[in-house]
Amino acid sequence: MNLFSNLEPTEKKPSEKGAPLADRMRPQRLEDYVGQKHLLAPGKPLRVSIEKDQLRSLILWGPPGTGKTTLARIIAQMTRSDFIPFSAVLAGIKEIKAVMTEAERTRHYGRRTILFVDEIHRFNKAQQDAFLPHVENGSITLIGATTENPSFELNAALLSRSKVYVLHPLSVEEIVVLLNRALEDAVNGFGSDSIRVEPSLIEQMAVFANGDARTAYNTLEIAAQLAPAETDGTKTVTPAILEDAFQKRMLLYDKAGEEHYNLISALHKSMRNSDPDATLYWLGRMLEAGEDPLYIARRIVRFASEDIGIADPMALPQAVSAMQAFDFIGLPEGNLALAQAAVYMALSPKSNALYRAYGAVVQDVKTTLAEPVPLHLRNAPTKLMKELNYGKGYQYAHDFQDNLTEMSCLPESLQERVYFAPSDQGFEQTVQERLKSWRAKIRQLKEKKK
Repeated sequence: MNLFSNLEPTEKKPSEKGAPLADRMRPQRLEDYVGQKHLLAPGKPLRVSIEKDQLRSLILWGPPGTGKTTLARIIAQMTRSDFIPFSAVLAGIKEIKAVMTEAERTRHYGRRTILFVDEIHRFNKAQQDAFLPHVENGSITLIGATTENPSFELNAALLSRSKVYVLHPLSVEEIVVLLNRALEDAVNGFGSDSIRVEPSLIEQMAVFANGDARTAYNTLEIAAQLAPAETDGTKTVTPAILEDAFQKRMLLYDKAGEEHYNLISALHKSMRNSDPDATLYWLGRMLEAGEDPLYIARRIVRFASEDIGIADPMALPQAVSAMQAFDFIGLPEGNLALAQAAVYMALSPKSNALYRAYGAVVQDVKTTLAEPVPLHLRNAPTKLMKELNYGKGYQYAHDFQDNLTEMSCLPESLQERVYFAPSDQGFEQTVQERLKSWRAKIRQLKEKKK
């Protein structure tokens, strides 16, 4: 039995009839591969190891549609290795052992095997362990692809024998290159089909793909199928057709351009203006247009400290909880957690006292002398430090009435500086009254000491 006889050849013919556009357009050479320049630009370690044929087993970690499978195929072709694609979803221990046995046999004939395991994180520990002896003795070069963090999903033994490379989502510009290539390629793409797509619509497809080349190709393929042919056979993809291909209304949005900043500004200012309706509207505009939800979550977390601060100490935990909730349940259910947090921000009392206080601190740090920490605030763990008066004069607040002392904790030149001036909004009103009382008592203590 030869397990290799029924497997795909290393040099696949992607133009095979019936194959999806994303498969047909897979590049066959490293020079045609788009994206991941941090790994594959000339002189980068992964490229060098491929070109010198010194590759060890590796794990490709990245989001869907970033080129993990394509890169594995190119590596196999450049290193003249047999390529065995393997699905962690469909295979078990029996299949693993059968492939390993065949790989071991062919190694004796001078043929190398690259075993590509898609979604390797789906293998359990026993299945992962089955690879180890074959990776160690050189029967196979393992290339695993995963969308999950290998540190959590792969066992330590397998990780220690593999090099992990992180693949990034493709940029809008990179996906535009791929879409234009598909429109121009007469063999594998639509180059012979007379399909017209305006550059602005190509860019819109790239934006909606959210870094996933496969999504972009699928959208283009559906749009091309939906576009009616004119009398001369030409097909024109219109905004309406593209909306049908997206199965959602197209919204004016460019995640890297002005509209991105306009909308996040509108969201931020609606929350600041305590307008929950506008807050929900601008949030929905961004999410439905394909904005990265975690980017919005980070902005809400920032807002909680910048525009609310101590006026509502629960605002920051609410924002962080929403971010964690989204990370836990994902799209589309996670959008509601972001909506809850955004509305909470809009309905909270507002204060920028913390923001202004920290800004004043930063200004002083940049423009005043960096004085040493006063001796009375320093710890004195050694005899020498005690002899140098470290900690001398320190007043332990718990030993004093109301936990207050006249001891200053600022450098000499900043003794009278007041940074935090709470507003009269929300909990800050309580803080304001508390600080006013404390500062009055501290002044009395200082007067007594004189």
